[in-house]
Amino acid sequence: MIRLLLFSLLLFSFLPLNLFSQPDSTRYCVVFYNVENLFDPEKDSVKNDEAFTPSGFYRWTYKRFYKKLNDMAKVFLAINGWEPPDIVGLAEIENANVLRKLCYATGLKAYHYRYVHYDSPDARGIDVALLYRKDRIEIIESYPIPIVFPFEPNSKNRDILYAKALIASDTLHLFVNHWTSRFGGYGATIPKRNYYAQVLRGKVDSLLYINNNAYIIIMGDFNDYPTDESMVKYLQAKNYKTEENQGTLFNLMFPLVAEKNKGTHKTQEFWGCLDQFIVSKSLLNNQSRWQIENREAIIFDAPFLLTTDEKHGGVKTFRTYSGPKYLGGYSDHLPIKIYINLR
Repeated sequence: MIRLLLFSLLLFSFLPLNLFSQPDSTRYCVVFYNVENLFDPEKDSVKNDEAFTPSGFYRWTYKRFYKKLNDMAKVFLAINGWEPPDIVGLAEIENANVLRKLCYATGLKAYHYRYVHYDSPDARGIDVALLYRKDRIEIIESYPIPIVFPFEPNSKNRDILYAKALIASDTLHLFVNHWTSRFGGYGATIPKRNYYAQVLRGKVDSLLYINNNAYIIIMGDFNDYPTDESMVKYLQAKNYKTEENQGTLFNLMFPLVAEKNKGTHKTQEFWGCLDQFIVSKSLLNNQSRWQIENREAIIFDAPFLLTTDEKHGGVKTFRTYSGPKYLGGYSDHLPIKIYINLR
C-alpha cells in the first residue's frame, strides 16, 4: 500500500501543472479552418449535394462522416495545447446537423460548444459557421450578410457571417468568410471577390463610424492572397509592419507571405495563404485593453495534417479526397489561429 501511494505521488509530480488549472481568463484562442466538404450523407431536397451521399460520386457513408467529425475534433483539441479554442470560424460545412454532431457527438462535448449558422443560397449547400465556448464567450447578436452580385443578380452565393461577441465584458465583432473560388478561371472570378471585399468593407466602416476603436476580427478562406486587389484595394487590409499608420484594417498573414513557401493551401509546389486573419487597428495598439499576441497569426501545421508530396516535393495537406479517391485525411487547407490577450 505504501509503495502504491509513493508511486502515485511520484506520477502526479510529473503531470503538467496546468492539467488541473482553469482556462486563462485573460487569453483567448481564435481559430479559422476550412474543413473541406463537411457534409452529412443525407440527401437535401433543395441542395445539390448528391455527390456526398452513399450512392453519390464520393460514396460518402456514415462511417466516413463520423470519422471526419472525430478528425475535426482532434484538430481542435490539439491546436491550443491543453484547452480547445474559444472561437472557431468554419468554412465548407453543409448544415446545422453537422455542427450539432461536431459539438455534441465528439470529444468537443465536454467543452460546452455552441454554434452560429445560417443557411446560405449556395447551390451546393456549403456554408460558413462559428463555434464558441459558451462558458467563455457570449454571442449577443448575429446575422448573415447576403452577397448579390449586381453584374450577376441570379447567382447563388455564400453569405458572410457576422457575430457580436461579449468577451470579459468587452464587445468583439467577428466576420466569417468564404469568398467565391477561382474555379472557372482566376481572371473571370476577380470581380466577384472584389465585390465581397466591398460589401465587407462597408460593414466594417459602419462599425468604425460608431466606435473607431472597435475590436474587429475578420477571418476566412478568401480564395485570394493578401497581396491581391480584393484584399489590398477593396478591403484595404494593410501590412502593419510597413503601413502601421496608413489604415484601419491589418492583415496578419503578411509576415507569413514574406517567408518562402509558407501558407495554408498548396497548389502544385506553391504554398499560399488563402486563409487569413484581418484585424482592426485597435487590436494592435499597445494601449488597448485587448491585443493580438505578438501581432501574429499562426499556421497550425502539425505533422498529422500533412503527408508526403511525391509529385512536387516536400509535404502537402492530408486531404479527405483527391478527386473521387477517398484518402481519409483532414482537409485541403491548414487551420490558422490567433491569440487575443487582456492587457
